[in-house]
Amino acid sequence: MAFVISRIKGGLGNQLFCYAVARRLALANNVELVIDHVSGFARDRQYCRRYMLDHFHIPARKATAAERMEPFERHRRGVAKWIARRQPFAARRYLENEGIAFDKRILDFKVNKTLYLDGQWHSENYFKDVEKIIRKDLLIIPPADELNRRMAENARNSNSVALHVRWFDGHGSVSTHNASVDYYKRAIALIGSKIDSPCYYLFSDDPEAARTKLSLPEDRVVVVAHNRGDENAYADLWLMTQCKHFITANSTFSWWGAWLGNEENKLVVTPAIRQETIEKTNWGFDGLIPAGWLET
Repeated sequence: MAFVISRIKGGLGNQLFCYAVARRLALANNVELVIDHVSGFARDRQYCRRYMLDHFHIPARKATAAERMEPFERHRRGVAKWIARRQPFAARRYLENEGIAFDKRILDFKVNKTLYLDGQWHSENYFKDVEKIIRKDLLIIPPADELNRRMAENARNSNSVALHVRWFDGHGSVSTHNASVDYYKRAIALIGSKIDSPCYYLFSDDPEAARTKLSLPEDRVVVVAHNRGDENAYADLWLMTQCKHFITANSTFSWWGAWLGNEENKLVVTPAIRQETIEKTNWGFDGLIPAGWLET
């Protein structure tokens, strides 16, 4: 019996990409999708991330220890990768990204035996043809607290704009990885030219620093700073999806906030940068930005 076993890893945005491409591949081949929610985090000593997809409506079971290649998982996985790299793409049983741009070969991949899928796969093109299913799977289970629910209601009843500022390299405006302050100023001006009285919901790993840098008007900004810690990242993402419009960072987290959000008449402004290093972030490569999003 064939399976697609998806190795989930990274932060929440990356985990969603890992899931979405695997879900589409399993559907296209009429095989079961299995989630490895352990091995991708076992050696994440730098960020100490954890599996966070239990906050979504994902219809897939968790992998058994044997399906995670235990025992001696690290060595067995290394052997599987070594073998796969020496085989033609279509014959592989362990698939990794080859580069970061959209790779259309995976769309026609035939799963005849158990396949391990290990990578980020940052493009909606990998799952665009099953978009409705992915959106249903990735409906976020709303946080139960009153503050998040009240903020969400206010966002739904205003010209709300989810604005995400991600600090990859600290708070400097000149940075190798941060989207620049100038980008945010252009994005805010563009939104202001198209939407009456926008209200900005500011999401950031350091919201006060972001607010200071961007000089947003006091009467039109809501700083979202209460969902602290990785375990509450899903709550921030849920709040983002309740907004009507979006200004993303060069971050998969706000990419998904915008993609999962309001499907009709939304404006999405995103950085027009070409940053193709995987040291901390990558952005602007072929296939990343959906049609209709505004790059500036």
